[in-house]
Amino acid sequence: MTDQKKPETKLETSKMEYRYLGNSGIRVSVLGFGNAVNYRNDKLTVETLKVAIAHGINHFDTAEIYGLGTGETNLGKALKELGIPRKKLIISTKIFRIGTDPNDGFLSRKHIIEGLKNSLQRLQLKYVDIVYCHRFDSYTPLEEICDTMNYVIESGLAFYWGTSGWSASQIMEAYAICDKLNLIKPIAEQVHYNIFMRSPVEDEYNDLIKKYKMGLVGYSPLESGILTGKYINEVPKDSRANLNYDNANTLMDKYMKEKKVWDEKLLKLKDIAEKRIKCTLAQLCIAWIIANPDISCCLMGASKPTQLEDNFKALELYKRIDKDTFIEIEKILDNVPKGEMEYLTFTQLPSRRNVAMHIDYQKH
Repeated sequence: MTDQKKPETKLETSKMEYRYLGNSGIRVSVLGFGNAVNYRNDKLTVETLKVAIAHGINHFDTAEIYGLGTGETNLGKALKELGIPRKKLIISTKIFRIGTDPNDGFLSRKHIIEGLKNSLQRLQLKYVDIVYCHRFDSYTPLEEICDTMNYVIESGLAFYWGTSGWSASQIMEAYAICDKLNLIKPIAEQVHYNIFMRSPVEDEYNDLIKKYKMGLVGYSPLESGILTGKYINEVPKDSRANLNYDNANTLMDKYMKEKKVWDEKLLKLKDIAEKRIKCTLAQLCIAWIIANPDISCCLMGASKPTQLEDNFKALELYKRIDKDTFIEIEKILDNVPKGEMEYLTFTQLPSRRNVAMHIDYQKH
């Protein structure tokens, strides 16, 4: 991934929408690519990235844990093979665990610095644009984590830092420490977000977004395939649904236990998608995510290039779905988080998402 003369895959920026990432000056494609799924096959990674770049994706995300480094290695190889100038890309990785050695995990100063340097070697990069703390570390002092991230940025190993899988209170404490010690603040949280999973984005993070302009990068937009509708009739034994079942901490587990209820909702949404909007259920679900102006980027994964190609239609869909359709979708989902309380009248305000979209479905 250098500026040497070589065949270059053009980044088609005219086809994409770009949003500022939190309280920063960088802009990321509203649809991004994450290789949590597609990290095992070099050739497949290259072909998938060609599709991403041809549609204007500039944000590529990975993590040290994906394939225990294989994800970073393959992403780095693919981007180098495609010959895209580094300055055109926003690349992020996540640090938390890579092995079983006592210091191969968590967020000590040692692991953050050594882990990130190892990630950069695998990615064949001098720096990443964003480094995320992949999970919260309750053992390492938060002051140590914030100070180390500040060091990482001042050392030129990354331009920005963020969090992933942190609660609102944990992020708020990190901001407070950075304020107190005059350290560089995190700019974004990488968060699980889709039509099934609306918290913490639409309730717990409200104050963080208002006070600090915290950016949000959503992942799992199709929830391991559930939101494509492919499990409505049958769940294959070797599918991710069955592989993840019995893990009470996953949304997949919740879906399997409440399958009848959610399948009824998915069938209604599928009917709206196919008959009214002329799109697939997957495209509608992604469009629903990026219609939320608080979302800077929605990370998409794909096991093959055609899946990624199909999902790009969401970019133009969300702009033409009318307010009445969004209201109908809210009624079908019936899971909108409660908005803030108006304490003068003790009435519940609409959710932040619906206020931003000028939607008050409760009045309809």
